[in-house]
Amino acid sequence: MEIRDATAEDWPAIWGFMQGIVEAGETFSWDRDINPEVAQARWFPPPPGRTVVAVDDEGRVVGTAVSGPNHGGPARHVSTASFMVDPGRGGGGIGRALGTHVLEQARRDGFRAMQFNAVVETNAPAVALWKSLGFRVLTTVPEAFDHPKHGYVGLHIMFFRF
Repeated sequence: MEIRDATAEDWPAIWGFMQGIVEAGETFSWDRDINPEVAQARWFPPPPGRTVVAVDDEGRVVGTAVSGPNHGGPARHVSTASFMVDPGRGGGGIGRALGTHVLEQARRDGFRAMQFNAVVETNAPAVALWKSLGFRVLTTVPEAFDHPKHGYVGLHIMFFRF
């Protein structure tokens, strides 16, 4: 598997799995009916934002991540990131590879920490992955996410210090 900077040509493959993840409304806090143009603009922010893709041995995009500063000004030294992995490829180490890559890149870019603002508490695989990479849950905002199956559940704010 290769992780590389994403290009506009990668968007159809990214949207191919992103659309279903967003529409399901179980793990991502975007409007479930977001149109592809708005999604693409959010997923490809201008610098210092970065978008990467994980590509399998056959050249297929199987995961993606976007990262950059969590805030500006005096808080610009803390990064943030979001991740999506093709659901048909879950459990194969793609999320871990993307997470490791994004953390290493943020460190090289001079960030002092990374903060995730909204990890759905019922997304057990993601919570376990981030904890295994050294993130900790700072707090959980109760009932901050309206899950289509579980009702109102918490959103974790997770933190990693370099």
